[in-house]
Amino acid sequence: MTATPASLPLARARRAASLLRQAAALVLATALVLPTLGSRAEAQGRKIPLVRDAETEELLRDYAKPIFQVAGIAQGQVEIILVNDTDFNAFVPDARRMFINIGVIMGAETPGEVIGVIAHEAGHIAGRHLVRLREAVANAQIMAVIGTVLGAGAVVAGASQGAGGLDGGGAAMALSAGSIGQRSLLAYQRGEEAAADKAALRYLELTGQSARGMLKTFERFADQQLVSARYADPYAMSHPMARERYAALEEGARKSRFFDTPAPPALQARHDLVRAKLIAFASHPNVVAREFPASDTSLPAQYARAIAAMQSRGKGALKEIDALIRQQPNNPYFHELRGQALLESGSPREAIPSFQRALALRPNEGQFHIWLGYALVGSNDKALLPEAERVLKAGIQRDPNSGIAYSQLAIALGRQGKQAEADLATAQGLMTSGDVEGARRYAARAQKNLKRGSPAWLQADDIVAYKPPQFGR
Repeated sequence: MTATPASLPLARARRAASLLRQAAALVLATALVLPTLGSRAEAQGRKIPLVRDAETEELLRDYAKPIFQVAGIAQGQVEIILVNDTDFNAFVPDARRMFINIGVIMGAETPGEVIGVIAHEAGHIAGRHLVRLREAVANAQIMAVIGTVLGAGAVVAGASQGAGGLDGGGAAMALSAGSIGQRSLLAYQRGEEAAADKAALRYLELTGQSARGMLKTFERFADQQLVSARYADPYAMSHPMARERYAALEEGARKSRFFDTPAPPALQARHDLVRAKLIAFASHPNVVAREFPASDTSLPAQYARAIAAMQSRGKGALKEIDALIRQQPNNPYFHELRGQALLESGSPREAIPSFQRALALRPNEGQFHIWLGYALVGSNDKALLPEAERVLKAGIQRDPNSGIAYSQLAIALGRQGKQAEADLATAQGLMTSGDVEGARRYAARAQKNLKRGSPAWLQADDIVAYKPPQFGR
């Protein structure tokens, strides 16, 4: 699990509300991907929380890959984005992004319940049900979500000292200061919902997976119509489920020859670990103790208790974390958790070997590169700065819109006397956070000391010359 010190400040979208429209246009024009780490971003006075966790993201990609393949969705077309919200909610604002609340995984006992949600949302994408979004984008709330969450590149490297909820870690657990699951961002017509249901059933059949989990999820939403909307799940409100629609879904699901086929044991084991992890990061340690009592000796329960111990005791949780590593020495996320405990307790040099081990096990994981680079910079050892620079640049190649990667790279470069390059890195980081004006200032300063026509000079020039399109006018 990636690590972040609790003292690291939140990187927020800095543009004023009057520029939100331009920030959204920046997303659509440049097709930015999400940053490497989690975030809290401000949009019209409210905060929209994102969260990045390598372990969770890998699991969701594995869930989605076969579904996307049979749905005809090109590999890499859809980015699955985690939202730091414990409500059960998911939505697709366009054909390139699928937002899934951590609450979906926390509330799902089996992989099939999450896979069913992904399959349903994939049905909307493959069915081109999102064309109407271009009209809805004019709505300020949706504009704020798409523009600020994506275009502003909201980035956080950790959480403030003593904060609860999701903080730090491979999850880069950012605090949730509001719930984007409180209202429907997309309101589909019932016919489109039914079409997405049928498509999801077809995808599950083609991939040899049971629709039992999907049925369990949507059964709950059908029941939501019997209670006040005040107590309804957001997903139920944005995906209205009439009883007759549920009956049709159930009939189709039970016809499948795979209906009673359980998830592979290895996949269920991964799901249980991620679910325990998210519950631990999102809950008070007392809640974790009740959910995963000491009498529960399962690996997920041990994982949850180790995370809770880390959040309350920091470096003092190494005993629990080391016990996990002894059981699964090649689990990169256990080494990541160890590095986090050390880094957040103010021991960055001691954290380096843990992050190095995690990276050795997952050499293509950009988040591991960036957190290793952060630990190297934090060690305050000049001899380690060239390695920090190399590792951070490798992380940026894999996650090119990580604000924390650019900020740490700027520090590493500046301490080596490479001030022009440091200014350029700062400018690039500001661009990922949506601060175009600030980025221009640093880029212009960098240009003065860069060789004219060099790749770095041209990158700075692109930032200086950039003008956000006037979207929607």
